[in-house]
Amino acid sequence: MNSKTPVAIVDDEADMRGSIAQWLNLSGYDPASFDSGEAALKAIRADFQGVVISDIRMPGMDGMALLRRLQSIDAGLPVILITGHGDVSLAVEAMRSGAYDFIEKPFDPERLAEMVRRASVTRRLTLDNRNLRREMTDGSMLLRRLVGSSHVIEKLRESILDLAQADGHVLITGESGTGKSLIAHALHACGPRKGKPYVYLNCAAHPAEEMEKILFGPSTEPEDRPAIEASDGGTLCLEHIECLPDALQARLVSELRRGETADVEQAPRNLHIISISSQITSTDTPPEELRDELFFRLGALHLSTPPLRDRGEDILLLFNRFCARFAEDYGCEPPEVSAEDAARLIQAQWPGNIRQLMNVAERAVLQKRRGEEGIANLLDEGAAMPNATPNIMVEKPLREHVEAFEKMLIDNSLRRNRGAVSAVMEELALPRRTLNEKMAKYGLVRAEYI
Repeated sequence: MNSKTPVAIVDDEADMRGSIAQWLNLSGYDPASFDSGEAALKAIRADFQGVVISDIRMPGMDGMALLRRLQSIDAGLPVILITGHGDVSLAVEAMRSGAYDFIEKPFDPERLAEMVRRASVTRRLTLDNRNLRREMTDGSMLLRRLVGSSHVIEKLRESILDLAQADGHVLITGESGTGKSLIAHALHACGPRKGKPYVYLNCAAHPAEEMEKILFGPSTEPEDRPAIEASDGGTLCLEHIECLPDALQARLVSELRRGETADVEQAPRNLHIISISSQITSTDTPPEELRDELFFRLGALHLSTPPLRDRGEDILLLFNRFCARFAEDYGCEPPEVSAEDAARLIQAQWPGNIRQLMNVAERAVLQKRRGEEGIANLLDEGAAMPNATPNIMVEKPLREHVEAFEKMLIDNSLRRNRGAVSAVMEELALPRRTLNEKMAKYGLVRAEYI
């Protein structure tokens, strides 16, 4: 379920604090009251998840001074100021200084609640964007997004760490929806070029003339730099490399050859290119769409992403994670996965891989929200979709099904009980030693659920 958004209420008048707190609590927020700016500053940090409401007129530290202090802690923190009659000019000055909004006394509590709602949405987007930027520059966080403990995913993580330390160009191949773009970013973030520019370009998204300007220039805007120049010293990621027009392939080869011979006047670029393709199936034979000389240069190092159907128990783990995420977004409980559902999920072919699994998880949550049950019917519907690969059932050992289902049950219980081992033991009727052994066997770490 969604957790309540915290709201810090700062006012020297107890009655005002109490009435605002009561209304916001009824509106679904988690209010905390402070009688002074100094008291509020002791509790509010840069990672504060919510909104601040402050009276603008207070003894000691007033609302304007509090706003400035909060801005120094986190410029993206939404602060709503309460003004009295005649303080509008002061409130306008506060807006110029970074206040989110202001409301004049006496005010309609529903209007204040709506203001808090909009501010909380803004705050969530700000924090989400920060987390995303942090993840995109932290190789270890990116690797943690490659969820799973199957042999193939463990081997993939090891390969990423190995290839990240090499400075040769990398070709990533694999079926659509297997996380190739995430892996490309992880290769950059785990290597010596971490912190340097990472430039992503989808070769299938632009017509030839536009692609040439984006890749080589000249740029239409003076402040924009062509991708080949902007990525010098960093990493250039080219997705759907097979869609790069032939003339641009020739230019790219020329760029890669700069400085290889003595008669080349231009200094060589410090280029590191990661190419991505869902169509290349062999690194020994270049496809017709790619020039041989470009293909073999870009494919000096190769990484192949495993399809979801080969990841065994990871399928249930990923499905549970996606269901938990969508259940939080939609404000409902995640669906229960039966033993039959688990078997069907593991046996499905998943032609759309992780992307398809995510879609099924979202539909399962929406189905649960409507009061309907059953995941198998969603898999049957997916198999009947036009242009979909038949959802062929593949026989797998019984032990694999049992272990995957057991791991899923423990994972779900740990998630529901926020890592409280005693509660998990009681729910699953397992002694502590047995639970510890199974958690170790399946790579489940209590700290990840707290």
